[in-house]
Amino acid sequence: MTPVVAVVDDDLSMLQSLGDLLESAGYMVRAFPSATSLLDTVDLAGIDCLVTDIGMPAVTDGLELKRIVHLHRPELPIILITGREVTEEILASARQSQGLFRKPFNSQQLLVAVRDAIGHGER
Repeated sequence: MTPVVAVVDDDLSMLQSLGDLLESAGYMVRAFPSATSLLDTVDLAGIDCLVTDIGMPAVTDGLELKRIVHLHRPELPIILITGREVTEEILASARQSQGLFRKPFNSQQLLVAVRDAIGHGER
């Protein structure tokens, strides 16, 4: 079965780029422009890994999305990406995640993190 990676980013060009990158590595990608769109439309049980931007302008940013998702699927691997300055709050959240990547990031390193996260995650 092809692993499913959900990607959440309000920057549509980044969302498309991440989707293309992950699809080229053999993953099925579900792309969402906001945390709300993910939460409103997806059964979290069908996702093997979540890659989310931290800095989104909506009420539910990436850190809040991480908290919500972990309430329902604490074992789901989550990878955080950001273009923001990395604060103590972000670092603390990253320690409880599968990784933190600052934009612009190395795409091969992100693919390794996704592969490792899915390899260690349970469905």
